[in-house]
Amino acid sequence: QVQLVESGGGLVQAGGSLRLSCAASGRTFRRYNMAWFRQAQGKEREFVAAITWDGTTFYADSVRGRFTISRDNARNTVTLQMNSLKPEDTALYYCAAGLMSGNYYSEDNYDSWGQGTQVTVSS
Repeated sequence: QVQLVESGGGLVQAGGSLRLSCAASGRTFRRYNMAWFRQAQGKEREFVAAITWDGTTFYADSVRGRFTISRDNARNTVTLQMNSLKPEDTALYYCAAGLMSGNYYSEDNYDSWGQGTQVTVSS
């Protein structure tokens, strides 16, 4: 298991940018697949982006071309760069980690979760 702490959320105008960071503990971080999920008020948690231990990335259709996920194994961090933000991106963003390979779009692929960081995009 790995401990995760998100940061970087805030209030931004539509069209603006934010960078979310997820700090992880543990020496096995480099073997973990990492992902970002989000949950808007009144909605189900949904997949945003993922990056495998070897650097392969996956994106939800709604964010592809606007968001970029990356990782720095030396610092045990994963980053979500969010550009061209829309009001629809408003949600609580969660960092997740898992050792299992398979469906990286599914919550079931991850067993460690952060507390979340709020992103609010005004129109």
